Formats: sequence, structure tokens, C-alpha cells
Amino acid sequence: MGLAFPYFCWMNLSAPAQIANYIGGKLQAPLNNRYLPNVNPATGEEYSQTPDSDHADVSAAEEAARGAFAAWSVTPAEERFRLLNRIADLIDQNLEALALAETNDNGKPLWLSKRVDIPRASSNFRFFATGIMHVSTESHGMEDKAINYTLRQPVGVVGCISPWNLPLYLFTWKIAPALAAGNCVVAKPSEVTPMTAYLLSLICIEAGLPAGVLNIVHGGGPECGAAIVAHPGIKAISFTGSTRAGKQIAATAAPMFKKISLELGGKNPNIIFADCDWEKMIRTTLQSSFSNQGQICLCGSRILIEESIYEKFKTEFVARARKLTPGDPLDDNSKQGAVVSKLHYDKVLACIALAQEEGGTVLAGGQAVKGSGRCADGLFIAPTVIEGLGANCRTNMEEIFGPVVTLQPFKTEDEALQLANTSDYGLSATIWTQDVSRANRVAMKVQSGIIWVNCWLLRDLRTPFGGFKNSGVGREGGWDALRFFTEPKNVCIEL
Repeated sequence: MGLAFPYFCWMNLSAPAQIANYIGGKLQAPLNNRYLPNVNPATGEEYSQTPDSDHADVSAAEEAARGAFAAWSVTPAEERFRLLNRIADLIDQNLEALALAETNDNGKPLWLSKRVDIPRASSNFRFFATGIMHVSTESHGMEDKAINYTLRQPVGVVGCISPWNLPLYLFTWKIAPALAAGNCVVAKPSEVTPMTAYLLSLICIEAGLPAGVLNIVHGGGPECGAAIVAHPGIKAISFTGSTRAGKQIAATAAPMFKKISLELGGKNPNIIFADCDWEKMIRTTLQSSFSNQGQICLCGSRILIEESIYEKFKTEFVARARKLTPGDPLDDNSKQGAVVSKLHYDKVLACIALAQEEGGTVLAGGQAVKGSGRCADGLFIAPTVIEGLGANCRTNMEEIFGPVVTLQPFKTEDEALQLANTSDYGLSATIWTQDVSRANRVAMKVQSGIIWVNCWLLRDLRTPFGGFKNSGVGREGGWDALRFFTEPKNVCIEL
């Protein structure tokens, strides 16, 4: 590829000793020459380093993006379609390498990275590449006086900041619509899981993406992320992460009149009525509780069960949860991997201890799990099931974001709705019932942005994605994403 910065071939499985930023089409070291450790959570091993970038790198990235915007913003949609699909092709061709990098960074099982994370990253590019070819706008005739039509034009340079739980999956979920709409991007992946974003920069070079159109700056939130949010040349911010960080971003970006899209936390209810399809419900509820070690904002962490089936559910669910023993993520038989970092590991264990202090009874799990072999120092936590807690306790109100769920019984539909809506969050909910009228009635009244009925994580990329209350501002996905990354302009022509 003719690059000055040393890099490893992304088609093999070894990682570089140091990850590079991707600015102006080139790989380069952070200007301050500072690095952060990149740790494999399943082994505890520091296996590479990632840039600890700051405002200087962000300024360089913004300058590169600004310089590329004039040409990229008028690049024909068909050419953007071709380039984004080329990136998707390269992701597909290198699924094995990308999946291994994702697993080593995040701790999730390798089979999950192969089946979900990397294919979804490819789908994100294909979906928005195709979507931009089908954009249409409105016109409004004023009888014989005038005609108005709407133009949608790219915002300019935009900032995309993504989390560590689904690293490439959510990174591309933001980047793809921004690029498809004609914006140039300054993007920051999580410093905890930077490897696949680095590999994406190599893929973009190979695909022929013009220099400066996408810039990837690695670093921590307080310096690198904050610099992106505060930079006056960056006109919109798309962020996925904690509600705490979202508040800080809004406090900075709102007075600067930036567009903001904030996809924040969740404390999602899983509402189970007695007339559910039992086998499908119990199997899917186990998945929605502990998939990706519970580190998905859509996981159902509050399980609400109709009283008549509560004991039956508890017995079977706990028995199944106890069989989900965490193990080496590279082992295809491992259903649970490691949690993402020592900081998060300590937080989740502290939340379990708090639940017990609040009077909760641990029915399964509740403790760290010692790994073996190469994973002897890994960060493993047993899937944890807790009962006996009130709806308003901290454990049922605050996001844990780990393999921890609580059980709560209810007697009536109204009580189920009251429990479901108690949380300050409102991202998603799942309803299990064979009664179509009840399903529609409850779906209308649950205060969440995404409702699944008799399923979970069944995603159509055309639909709006986002939450109510403390779960965020705005929507991602489909036309909502393309509208966020464009500005509408009304043109009125007198006849």
C-alpha cells in the first residue's frame, strides 16, 4: 500500500505492537507520542498499544476532513455506493481476521464475532450504500403561485464516537450513513477495543476511499473524545455510550448548536405472560439476558414474570443459567466469554454485592470465575440471577451492563406495566404473550423506543433505533440516520 507508517498485513492473525491513527489517508503515530495499553480481557495480557491522542490529533483530523469535504460532498451517489460496497466486500473477505481481533479485544466468544459482529459491520456499509441511491425529497406546489422543493445536503465534518461492547458493529453503524450522505468523518472508537477500527483504516486504504473522507483517531474520552465534541469545525456528534457521558456531551455541544444523536443506556424489561410460547420464551430470555456477557444495551436485565408461572420460570431459568459456564472465547463450546476490562469487571462485581446489600437473593452465579490455561488471569463472571428486590432499588434502576438479571413477579397487566415503566431508561422491551390484543395494548403503553413481541434482537436496519427518557436523544437507522447526517434546505420558486 506504500505507507510510511509500519503496519502488519491485516490478512494474517497477528496484531501490531502499536496501533496507528488514520488521518488524511495515512497511518500515523499520535502527535504526543503517548500510548495506552490494549489488553486481552480473556488472558489479562497487554498485547498491543493504542494511541492516547489529544486535541492536536483531532485538529489534524478535522483539517483533513475539511479539506476533503468539498470534493466528497459532490461525489456522485453512485461512486459513494461503489466505494462503500468495496469496503463491505473487504470486510467479508477478511471475516476470520476481523473476528479474531474483535474477540481478542472484547473477550466475546469467537463464534459470536463471526456470526454477528463482523457480518453486521459489512451489512451496515451495504445498507447505507444502497440507501443513498434511493433518497428522495418532497415538493409542495402553491397552486399557481410557486413551487417549493427540499434539498438534503451533507452537514460537513461530523464526529462519530462509538462504544466497546460491539466495537466494529457500532462503529460502522455511525460511519456508514455519515459517509453515504456525503459528510467527512472524524471518528473515535473506544480505547478499550480499538483493533478492528484500526483494521478498518487499512481496509479503507485498500478500497480506495479518498484521503481525509474518513479519519480515525484513537484515544480516551476525557481528551480525545472531548476534543471531538468541542471542536468548532465538527458540526454534528453521533455518540453511543453511557448516559453519564451523554450528559457531558450534550452540555458541550448544545451551546455550540451542534446536531447531536445520543444512544445511551438501557434497563430493559422482559415481560412474560403465562400464555407465552414456553420453550421459545425460555430459550430467548436466556439469550437476551446473557448474550455478549450482558454487555448489550438491548439486553433484558429486568425479567418480569406473571405470578402463576413465576416458580416454574425461576426453576428452569436458573438451571439453564448455571450451565452457561464462562470459558476461553476461542473455544467454540464457550457460551460466555470475558467481560471487557478490569474496570468493568470490578464494577459488575460491586453491583452484585450492592444487590445483596439491598436484600436480593442470588439464585445463580454472583461471583467471579477462575479461568484455566491461557485464560487463568481472565476477567470472567458467572451469569447471575437475583430475586427479592423492589422495583425502585438501585439494582433495578441503574444500568449494570453485565451478566446480571433480576426476577420480579406481577399479578396483573397493569402491575406489569407499572414495573416496566418504573425505570428512568426507555430503550427496549420484550413482551411474551400469544394474545395479539394484549401484545398491542402493552406495546402501546411501555415507555421504550424499541418493542419486541415474542422475539429479541430481530433487527430491520430500515427501522428507527433509539430510546425514551434517559436512553438518549434522536434516532439512528434507515432514513432517520440519513436525515441526521444531512441538512434540509427549502427552495421556493415563484411561477
